[in-house]
Amino acid sequence: MATDRRKEDKHSALRQEASLNPRPDAVTHPLFRDREFFDSHDLLQVKYEMLRAVRVDKWSISEAAKAFGFSRPSFYQAQAAFEQGGLAGLIPRKTGPRSGHKLTPAVIEFLGQARVAEPTVRAERLARLVHQNFGVQVHPRSIERQFLRQKKP
Repeated sequence: MATDRRKEDKHSALRQEASLNPRPDAVTHPLFRDREFFDSHDLLQVKYEMLRAVRVDKWSISEAAKAFGFSRPSFYQAQAAFEQGGLAGLIPRKTGPRSGHKLTPAVIEFLGQARVAEPTVRAERLARLVHQNFGVQVHPRSIERQFLRQKKP
């Protein structure tokens, strides 16, 4: 019972870190069968062991990719990430934009001028003005966050 709870806790933590393997059942390598240490749900561990199987155990790339539930292109992506960043390179990165990419310097300057002209203007109104003037859909919350970033020292 305690072992099941520990597994649930680990899987929950992996899910939060985007490191939960979406296809643990596809992992057929013997290491991941009935062994407590090896967890097919742990994406980082599975990728590392796949790379190790090729480099150390001299498996073919196709054979290793299949045994660990990946495609050959996924193997090559993992290999490149590992060579570039070591074990940390295998940690999945969050997808999507990393910043307010629609808030170009011109848009930010426009927002600042609009705010100076009308200090109580709401972000929803500013978002409509940006769309009218630049043809870009910006979420009002993105505008609010931009103003907050500008306030910080």
